[in-house]
Amino acid sequence: MHRRAASSSTSSKVAASRERRERRKIQNGMQRSAARPFNNGGLGYGQRILIISVTLIVVILLLVWIGAMFHLSSTTHNSEGRPGQQIMPSAIRNDKPVIRSHDSSENPYTTTALAENPYLGWQPKIVSSPLGSSFTWRTCFKASAKSDGSDQPEGCRENPNELGDAPTVEEDWIPDVTMIRSMMMYGKDRDGNTFPPPLAKELCENIGVFGGKNGDTNKECLRETRIRGTGPLTSETVTITPSNHYEVSVDVPKGTIDVPAPKIMCLVYTMADAHANRIRAMRETWAGGCDGFLAFSTESDPRLPVISLKHEGPESYDNMWQKVRSIWRFVAENYLEDFDFFFIGGDDLFVMPHNLKTYLASLLYKDGADPNTKEYFVGRRFNPGGRDPFNSGGAGYALSRATLRKFLANMDDAQHCSAKAHTSMEDVMIARCLKHLGIHYTDTRDANGRERFHPFAPGTHLHWAPPGPNEEKDWYEEYNKEWGVLQGKDCCAPDSVSFHYVKKASMVRHMHALINFCNDNGD
Repeated sequence: MHRRAASSSTSSKVAASRERRERRKIQNGMQRSAARPFNNGGLGYGQRILIISVTLIVVILLLVWIGAMFHLSSTTHNSEGRPGQQIMPSAIRNDKPVIRSHDSSENPYTTTALAENPYLGWQPKIVSSPLGSSFTWRTCFKASAKSDGSDQPEGCRENPNELGDAPTVEEDWIPDVTMIRSMMMYGKDRDGNTFPPPLAKELCENIGVFGGKNGDTNKECLRETRIRGTGPLTSETVTITPSNHYEVSVDVPKGTIDVPAPKIMCLVYTMADAHANRIRAMRETWAGGCDGFLAFSTESDPRLPVISLKHEGPESYDNMWQKVRSIWRFVAENYLEDFDFFFIGGDDLFVMPHNLKTYLASLLYKDGADPNTKEYFVGRRFNPGGRDPFNSGGAGYALSRATLRKFLANMDDAQHCSAKAHTSMEDVMIARCLKHLGIHYTDTRDANGRERFHPFAPGTHLHWAPPGPNEEKDWYEEYNKEWGVLQGKDCCAPDSVSFHYVKKASMVRHMHALINFCNDNGD
């Protein structure tokens, strides 16, 4: 019994030992197999390396092909990587602004660009007068400044019928504000016609406010003061004179310097009845000199471009401040990082964009400043005396990017920024807010004390004189008492930037021709 039990126990131990040996053999075999990629019965080492290499090459080629296909498909995407879509002309939707660079040698009217903005390059057909060579531009001056253009004859480029109905846009439409600049840089509209449309030589002649051959005080002023453009509207550089500032430091270098032009966006507030005449005239003359251009109106029209924004209170002159607040908010939220300065004015403002760029570049150079960090509030300063000083809204004023950024962050401050006020004095309101933020206006006179931004038309400035001893006080004299008003040909700097009260579209074209194309002989 005992021996059987012992024998049985030994057998069990032997069996267990044999099992452990077999298990070790299997484990050793697996380790050897792991150490040798192939055993003698499979593929050789070199063969396996070949297979792996071929597989890697195939994978790489496949990835290259996929990348090429993705690049090809990206032509239907915009610069932000959003899928492009063919937008129907009857309705535009674009949730981000289209900001494109400008190269005059490249056709801007690509399939991708037109998908983003189907009105890029659009231009109303120039309707010739049935009078042919007998037509005179003087006829266009006879209409009232309040006319919507419907009473203007063919040839004046002001009749609303020439524009037709405005296409509809989505509520969240963000306009392409660079479209006019792109057209001017290329020099043609998308149909191959010259853009801006050529102006007649007749517009270099003496033409009074109502078309007469006498009384052209605007031309008289431009000639007396020698106001000209500081360079071509298409130029991306400006020639500055850093010392041409009033009471400039002696340390500022003399002479001229060529520097890159700052990027400016021009903003115009208007009404729908001015689209076919004043806004069209701007579009076909000076607007393309701005790197961005957008009008704000009671109706949207993506062809011009014009947008209608909601704002607190009614659409009226007495509520201009709320309209301007909505403009600044929209611009800051959509275009703040795309431009260096933002210049705003009404639809009766005539602007010389290259002169504006030249002045701003000179100011930045003189101050050694960056518009992204330096807070500028630039225009024609007024000081009513005992009240808040401000820049004239009529003459237009510019905010640097840094100023607009700070205003956006504080514009809803009801106490200091008049967020709830309903008033026509938008220029006073924004100046009051900026003053609270520590931002004051800039003295924009040239080295000889001549003004650059003007609240009246050229002829008015040339012939302005203070009232006599027995006459009523003149508000203009009172608002400038701190620094005085130079008279006659010293009223206006040769590199002037803007003039107010240029109400007729025909006068816009006349002044644009005089400043940019005509010689002193009227040719």
